[in-house]
Amino acid sequence: MRWLGVTRVLGIVGSLAVATSATPAESQTPAWASSVDTILGRAGAMQPGGLYKFSLPRSDLSVAVGDIRLKPALALGSWIGFLPAGAGNALVMGDLVLTESEIGPVMRTLQQGGVEQTALHNHLRGELPHVMYMHIMASGKPDAIARAIHAALALTGTPATAGAPAAGPPGVELDTAAIARILGQTGKLNGVVYQEAIPRAEVIHMAGQVIPPSMGVATAVNFQPTTAGHAVTTGDFVLLGSEVNGVIRALRSHDIEVTALHSHMLDESPRLYFMHFWGDGETDAVARGLRAALDVTNRGK
Repeated sequence: MRWLGVTRVLGIVGSLAVATSATPAESQTPAWASSVDTILGRAGAMQPGGLYKFSLPRSDLSVAVGDIRLKPALALGSWIGFLPAGAGNALVMGDLVLTESEIGPVMRTLQQGGVEQTALHNHLRGELPHVMYMHIMASGKPDAIARAIHAALALTGTPATAGAPAAGPPGVELDTAAIARILGQTGKLNGVVYQEAIPRAEVIHMAGQVIPPSMGVATAVNFQPTTAGHAVTTGDFVLLGSEVNGVIRALRSHDIEVTALHSHMLDESPRLYFMHFWGDGETDAVARGLRAALDVTNRGK
């Protein structure tokens, strides 16, 4: 399959009456979804809050932290989310995992297509090869935005079609029930990586719309098994400014490293900060450290 060329993004986000919770209409697949699927070369999936989301794991990359080879679902998962915004428009956000050599061409192509950058930074530390994360935003007609993103992705090694999750080492499993019990909610397995998304209690707004947790504003916690009873963990806490240092202290007191602290968006309300972390150890102990940090935050139910 060939990536398509870039088309300049046209249109302005239409008016939308916002609500604090999803309605049945918000759960319906948008009329433009199949067209965007065709442009991006894969099927999106509806998420709570009306988001139509694409996962683009960088399964082409072989990235390691020390002697631990990272599964794409642990920390190498690009994504793009399309949120209906009325009059056939969408508000689009995403996070692209890029190598150093891909950053310049991707940024140039996205800018030419009307897709803006809201952040560019690390999430990990000490990984080889080094990867960066480009957060993007656009508003307008979904097809035009999809073509611009598609053209940019064509300049990267991102697989053009979705593949099956990679298998893990034989005989190494996670006690996901124990992790769920410690963290206080249930997640899901993506291949061998266990993932939890913990929403905040506040309603997040941006560009006149409610931003659902699945659009990158829920705390993300991922576990990858290493040896029996042990795992590495990474992800990011979504925080108010008043919570930042309390979470740092909670993580550090449990030997979980803070790898980055920064913003992902430009004008969200309330203002949010994103704290990335890395833990490596006995699975239950790592989970307890994350729970201690979660207890500092205003997490949702």
